[in-house]
Amino acid sequence: MIPMTLAEVAAAVDGTLHGADPAARVLGTVEFDSRKVTEGGLFAAFAGEQADGHDFAPTAVAAGAAAVLGTRALPGVPMILVDDPLDALTRLARAVLDRLDVTVVGITGSSGKTTTKDLIGQLLNEIGPTVVPPGSFNNELGLPYTVLRADEKTRFLVLEMGARGAGHIRHLCEIAPPRIGVVVNVGVAHIGEFGSVDGIAAAKSELPQALPADGLAVLNADDPRVAAMAAVTAAPVVLAGQAEGAGLRAVDVVLDERGRASYTLVHEGNSAPVELALTGAHQVGNTLLAAAVALHCGMPWAELAAALARLRTVSTRRMDVFDRADGVTVIDDSYNANPASTAAALRALSALGGGAAADTGAGRRTVAVLGYMAELGQAERDGHAEVGALAATLGVGLLIVVGESAAPILDGAASVRHWEGESVLVSDQAAAIGALRERLRAADVVLVKGSRYRTWDVVDALRETHAVGVSDGDGHR
Repeated sequence: MIPMTLAEVAAAVDGTLHGADPAARVLGTVEFDSRKVTEGGLFAAFAGEQADGHDFAPTAVAAGAAAVLGTRALPGVPMILVDDPLDALTRLARAVLDRLDVTVVGITGSSGKTTTKDLIGQLLNEIGPTVVPPGSFNNELGLPYTVLRADEKTRFLVLEMGARGAGHIRHLCEIAPPRIGVVVNVGVAHIGEFGSVDGIAAAKSELPQALPADGLAVLNADDPRVAAMAAVTAAPVVLAGQAEGAGLRAVDVVLDERGRASYTLVHEGNSAPVELALTGAHQVGNTLLAAAVALHCGMPWAELAAALARLRTVSTRRMDVFDRADGVTVIDDSYNANPASTAAALRALSALGGGAAADTGAGRRTVAVLGYMAELGQAERDGHAEVGALAATLGVGLLIVVGESAAPILDGAASVRHWEGESVLVSDQAAAIGALRERLRAADVVLVKGSRYRTWDVVDALRETHAVGVSDGDGHR
């Protein structure tokens, strides 16, 4: 955050100083976790269901906090008293942003927005100092928290924008008005909260609607609902994708044995070969969106292909591919799941297994450990069944489904004629680990994916090669 006196902070948040020196300065970061407070920082005390941040205020001050943003006075603690700490944090973020000369890039989408945010952040950081949120800090708390990481040196501020209903993205755009807006896709994630895919599209369109006439809307040309958002923005539009009408386009896409894409990047009569180090065909579209932002922000065309080749996964448990000493390859995509992201992950699994070659015995056996996909509403059963049908169609050799709520995945797989894979329904993550212990073979490729119900426990067991061994194919170890 930029240096500010406590008096300036209090004025910005419409707060009152209590036991604090008005001339004292905030020189560190703004935190809502007392364990992360730095010297000269500001601690925001939130009252949650499990804990009250005010109880940790003395600890934060002892760790060096210049003051505590809270709702009640505490003895011996310099305070900025406000009615609502979240509203105060929002006001402070806007006040700080108004003092900075930065380009704000907003990103939204039903799936892939965190990965795309990370890719954009990496490219922009090659142009100038860039602030990017860690993980999925994309709500009414995470977004102002990220804004407050920016300072006078920051040139680009990349913000992920999530939504649980209509108006949410509009509110986030009011906190941090974007100059560039990126819409990745529109899918059925959170459809239980929006009611329909059209409702989701309307909510995502709030980002391009918020852009100024001298900004830029970067839209996925391969998603018709996203491409149609060109009609609702005052900003110039770049369509990026593999569709013929895309202004920034990938052609001749090929996947290697690790599921990494190479393609020819085409833009305004120029072309360049690109080789990605990222796993999954879906990363082609993500990198095109990132490339469009980078070009607009000043990255020279001659440097773009090499910059795209340097891109890596940043946020944890998203298409993180690793090899074990026993020959097993694991795709850790366990952070979250919806039908679209699971379909993309299953296709990446198939690519690593050898695709159609695996069906003839020439490739590696593919194993999918799939958990429940949340917030699908009335589309829940069909969404899970479609994922199961795709897994079977792609020739997954072993399908382990975690939890009764995800059981329709098995029904979908069973509906695919001539599928010869094995399917198992287990009760929880521990049982999934046990099923792998009994069935895993050397050279298998394993995908683990689910909606935040500790699906990553399975991955963590797979990282410990002694915890989940492999058989010789006949059940022996």
